Amino acid sequence: MSDYFDELETRDPQRREAALFERLPDFLAGAIAAAPGWRRRLSDVDPREVTSRAALAELPVLRKPELMEAQAAEPPFGGLADPASLDGNRIFMSPGPVWEPQPSGSDAWQGARAFFAAGIRKGDLVHNALSYHMTPGGFILDEGARALGARVFPGGVGNTEQQVEAAAFLKPDAYAGTPDYLKVMLDKAAEMGRDLSSIRKALVSGGALFPSMRADYAERGVAVMQAYATADLGVIAYESALAGEPLPGMIVNETMIVEIVRPGTGDPVPAGEVGELVVTSFNPAYPLIRFGTGDLSAVLDEPSPCGRTNMRIKGWMGRADQRTKVKGMFVDPKQVDAVVKSVPGVGRARLVVDRVGDSDAMTLMIAPMPGAAPDLQALNAALHAQTKLNGTVEIAADLPNDGKVIDDRRDYSK
Repeated sequence: MSDYFDELETRDPQRREAALFERLPDFLAGAIAAAPGWRRRLSDVDPREVTSRAALAELPVLRKPELMEAQAAEPPFGGLADPASLDGNRIFMSPGPVWEPQPSGSDAWQGARAFFAAGIRKGDLVHNALSYHMTPGGFILDEGARALGARVFPGGVGNTEQQVEAAAFLKPDAYAGTPDYLKVMLDKAAEMGRDLSSIRKALVSGGALFPSMRADYAERGVAVMQAYATADLGVIAYESALAGEPLPGMIVNETMIVEIVRPGTGDPVPAGEVGELVVTSFNPAYPLIRFGTGDLSAVLDEPSPCGRTNMRIKGWMGRADQRTKVKGMFVDPKQVDAVVKSVPGVGRARLVVDRVGDSDAMTLMIAPMPGAAPDLQALNAALHAQTKLNGTVEIAADLPNDGKVIDDRRDYSK
């Protein structure tokens, strides 16, 4: 049995680079012809000249706030999708809101490689506990596992007791979902007296896999690997292992061009320097060209010991902006602003994101206006309505006047 999904993973890096940039001009020309938003955005670009990283770096970076503005002005996709590709496919909504069309074809979000690297194979049964509701997360993992030949139970999120009962009956080989929900399921199974020992492998995404969490799963007999994915792009990179041990960093997916740029600019930084991760994906239905993820990472400038030859990145290292992922869902400063504006009497606010045990937790800290007494219950309800997440609201005597709206205090080294 091969150690690799296919021969593309072990190509000579120069051959891969040449193949990507040989393909890029026609892809850009197709995006400009099919999508009016790209036609406007790249009106002064000759696709035939974009044949190198240096040439690609001359194109503007598309960041999430700009994408949201374009979608608001020209619903639902800002003119950046190919209208001919939308029929017969799904439309998704992520927090923001940001709208995404489903790509066409099998495993269009490119998840199969990540499942293969996590040890999951044809015939395995995967319990998928990522949300299928509104966002594409559940479908990204679902389609990736099925493209590999695995079978999938679409558990989704919540209804933990029912999910445990289903897993105890079906005896899945693997779990897919957020890192912390696997612990919720295993703990609930122990409480209910149900046996989930069939789960020996896991591919997690949508949140940070802390070292202590991975170690805890290993003690329970579950080898956990992670994939870095976004709703817009699908699986960007994934972990690999050698002799059963996870290796540092993540392997960039095939048929994606990844750059690390200085935050706030489009300028690539040297290997090893931390910057914003920018991706160009070859998705004809939804061409994203130099899309700024808002995530920080850095290139590991040496090949992976696993034998895969593509670029390696250090993985998720924080946010280049203040948009923050909590329990697999992005929370944007605009949402915090909407909460504050919905209830009178708030002078300044800051959403603090921390880690309580093995779960994310968020607290909205507010400094009232002089003499005001804001309704904390109303603020809590507004926070849930805006983010679709539970949190708490507390009064702070004062908050620094430093422009920070979201304060992520989670320690990703533990």
